[in-house]
Amino acid sequence: MRAQGFALGLMFINLALIGLGIYSMVLFIKLARRGIKALDIYIDRNRKTEQ
Repeated sequence: MRAQGFALGLMFINLALIGLGIYSMVLFIKLARRGIKALDIYIDRNRKTEQ
């Protein structure tokens, strides 16, 4: 019985870590999109001042 409880606990820990990994990836993608948008705005403003 103890081995089953231990295995079940490890399964829940693994599922939680997989969920955290997916959530972290989503947050990273959102951050990357914001960074790209900010860089586009920065480049656009600098091009206008040069011309």
